[in-house]
Amino acid sequence: MTTIQENSNEEKKSLSFVEQMVEQDLAEGKNGGRIQTRFPPEPNGYLHIGHAKAICMDFGVAENYNGVCNLRFDDTNPSKEDTEYVDSILQDIQWLGFKWGNVYYASDYFEKLWDFAIWMIEQGKAYVDEQTSEQIAEQKGTPTQPGTPSPYRDRPIEENLRLFRMMNTPEAVEGSMVLRAKLDMSNPNMHFRDPIIYRIIHTPHHRTGTKWHAYPMYDFAHGQSDYFEGVTHSICTLEFVPHRPLYDHFVDELQTMENQHDYRPRQIEFNRLNLTYTVMSKRKLKALVDEHLVAGWDDPRMPTVCGMRRRGYSPESIRKFIDSIGYTKFDALNDMALLEAAVREDLNAKALRVSAVVNPVKLVITNYPEGETEEMVAVNNPENEADGTHTITFSRNLWIERDDFMEDAPKKFFRMTPGKEVRLKNAYIVMCTGCTKDADGNIIEIQAEYDPQSKSGMEGANRKVKGTLHWVSADHCVKAEVRQYDRLFNVENPSADERDFRELLNPTSLNVLDECYVEPFAAERKPGEYLQFQRIGYFMADPDSTPGHIVFNKTVGLKDNWAKINNGK
Repeated sequence: MTTIQENSNEEKKSLSFVEQMVEQDLAEGKNGGRIQTRFPPEPNGYLHIGHAKAICMDFGVAENYNGVCNLRFDDTNPSKEDTEYVDSILQDIQWLGFKWGNVYYASDYFEKLWDFAIWMIEQGKAYVDEQTSEQIAEQKGTPTQPGTPSPYRDRPIEENLRLFRMMNTPEAVEGSMVLRAKLDMSNPNMHFRDPIIYRIIHTPHHRTGTKWHAYPMYDFAHGQSDYFEGVTHSICTLEFVPHRPLYDHFVDELQTMENQHDYRPRQIEFNRLNLTYTVMSKRKLKALVDEHLVAGWDDPRMPTVCGMRRRGYSPESIRKFIDSIGYTKFDALNDMALLEAAVREDLNAKALRVSAVVNPVKLVITNYPEGETEEMVAVNNPENEADGTHTITFSRNLWIERDDFMEDAPKKFFRMTPGKEVRLKNAYIVMCTGCTKDADGNIIEIQAEYDPQSKSGMEGANRKVKGTLHWVSADHCVKAEVRQYDRLFNVENPSADERDFRELLNPTSLNVLDECYVEPFAAERKPGEYLQFQRIGYFMADPDSTPGHIVFNKTVGLKDNWAKINNGK
């Protein structure tokens, strides 16, 4: 009995504080035992890994407690929204492995929100303000000083109704009027100091066209949308903690209008995801794209979900990373190396092993018959026997990595050097006999002799040598472009730096190698297939690839060399 209790306590401790709150609500019978969450992205940009953390929580809670998570687009600002972003968000959520119950839009509720605003005016709880945004901001006061009332605060109800309806006409001038809730200008929570709840925008809406000219603000639309849909747990990030009292206040008012008090959504906040050497501001990411400082939202250097997908990250690795850092009530800066470690761990189990040379130098096996070839057997994935094998062509003329040869090598250099043996992976043991240099002293060819009795898998061919090198046949390979990526920014926390974020970009974050060679089996792989270039790292074919121009993105190296590089080691 004690053991069961101990196991139960252990399981309980592993729950996030959000899940503990959900379980408490279920135990207390709230909402009739019903669990309904939502993921509410604004369609004004592409999702990044910070959104992925929210997705894992919103959808994960629904999955774990037999509930439903709906997708609701917060489309209340048509000047920044586009159907391109809607489509990308749908694709990213599916790629991460989640399924939504229904797709909703805040614009579905524009009529209801308008009616609610009219009710607020009729109750004397909202008024039209004709001050400028600067005047309104100045009158709001400071966190330690109360605000001062607007000169329009006590307008007659009928005049407010007339002006509010005027706001929703083509003739209304943007910025000339706003609707404000009449709350408390001395409240220590500045969000309560008569917040703006409607403003004029004449940009056509991507769903409703030109039907509306006055649009609700986020704080006026979000909680009410949750209420209309029946959301039980509205889970969001910590910056919304001071918004929660306003969220609850508007829901209370809506319940009063509808004379319903048997249900209310509960807002819960967790810490957002921040990564080193990048930014999570959608505004800044959009600026990088618009100013062509990156190649697009799906540039593999970007922290966007589509960028990580293009780079070769797996959805499972992103979810494992998010699970490992957990959910707390304290903001933190997570090391990019932790994400990359999760990627390595996941790809090690699923990536196909292929041969590729990214910094080539010619190796000639001088005693191998001219014109002869052999098909060597290569294991596709030593972590999964079911992945099978493929063959790779061996010949007299090979490409190997330039870094794998040293003419005058130190004692502990176990790769190719004159007079020492190494094994060519899946092939033979060879001994270097010399090299050829150009007029400038650069090595242009290496010579070696092979042992015909040392073929991999051959009986008696298992004698030990300390080095194993990868290779491709120079006459049976495919030329490729390889794109290597470094950190997008030069500083660990660019968001905390006072300089313009553009000044902090790493000028060497992209390195293109256009003289690389891969075996044909690798050249046939498509975007979405995970590869390991043996002894180099994990890679994926890029959508830019064509049959005549193969392109690979480096996902991550086999080991974390970033810390060593930055410490000058």
